[in-house]
Amino acid sequence: MLSGKKKWSRQPGLVQVYVTSGLLQAEIIKGKLETYGIPTLLEYESLGPVLGLTLDGLGQVRVLVPEDKAEIARALLEESEESDDPLT
Repeated sequence: MLSGKKKWSRQPGLVQVYVTSGLLQAEIIKGKLETYGIPTLLEYESLGPVLGLTLDGLGQVRVLVPEDKAEIARALLEESEESDDPLT
């Protein structure tokens, strides 16, 4: 799910640009953004990946990028969604 709002994370200087319901998809998105030179951090509760749960936000993974790269990251992810790129 593309995150258009400026949502701050617990990490200073980083903003959320995407939310997935699992670690695998988040890792793919991270790889795509890093290919374009955008540093990316994944933020998630440790219990979700361990148990494989996606219940009530537990398995959600937040994709974070530096604030000054957020607009570019969102554009790249939106482009992927529009072209039905199976990676996002």
